[in-house]
Amino acid sequence: MDQDSADMPQEDISEEEASPDAVPVPHSLVSQLDQCAILLDVDGTLLDLAPTPREVWVPPGLARTLNRLLQRTSGALALVSGRSLNDIDLIFAPEQFPAVGGHGAEMRISGDSEAVATHAPPMDKELKRRLAAIAKLSPGILLEDKGYSLALHYRLAPHAEKAIYAAVSLIRADLPNAPIEVLPGKCVCEIKHSGFTKATGVVELMTHEPFRGRRPIFIGDDVTDETVFAVMPDLGGVAFSVGRRAQGVAGHFDEPRDVREWLAHLLDDEKATVDSQNMVR
Repeated sequence: MDQDSADMPQEDISEEEASPDAVPVPHSLVSQLDQCAILLDVDGTLLDLAPTPREVWVPPGLARTLNRLLQRTSGALALVSGRSLNDIDLIFAPEQFPAVGGHGAEMRISGDSEAVATHAPPMDKELKRRLAAIAKLSPGILLEDKGYSLALHYRLAPHAEKAIYAAVSLIRADLPNAPIEVLPGKCVCEIKHSGFTKATGVVELMTHEPFRGRRPIFIGDDVTDETVFAVMPDLGGVAFSVGRRAQGVAGHFDEPRDVREWLAHLLDDEKATVDSQNMVR
């Protein structure tokens, strides 16, 4: 994790002239967490990528860190993922967190509230059937049906990348009016209904309590997170990327482990700040 601006105050971290390598040290945000909303991508940001989507795992202590930050922000912490809410819950079980799932297709305002669709229609069954058939191109291609989208993972068959995208292009050419969007990712080609994105989900989320009126801090790693990076200025927020220097972010982390440590240090520094204040008294 880069920390070139050691004592950068929170109000300065969204300035356009900020270094693209700058990530605020935790103690600069501790006193303002009650004014912030923490929004976190899952795969490649909180969790290390795995050969298959089912093989990701939650490192010890991460769920506890998220729960403590949830309390510290009065509930204004949410996971923002291309995964469905059901899939997110399966990964973090038995915990349930506020979340935007399915690339903005569904949302849950609090861990114990009902999930709601954000005006995202399910993908046409016949279209989904045709796209699913692409998985037959290679034994290493894994098909993931998310309801609102369909993902073709080729981490185990990297040689099939060009063939997958060529097949998808042929289907789109055959159905030029189909309201679909292709999302390239890290060893995955995902096809979803157009009209919603992670950004539309985040914008909707920020209109609800306890997120309303807070300053969002978003951390993401993939191409699909760039839509959220782009809307952060409009929301008065700030974004950080993981693993690369993405356009429009205030800084970046090298890998998910750095993100997890940074989040944990927010709480460590909070305790240190409280202890210091008590000593002064």
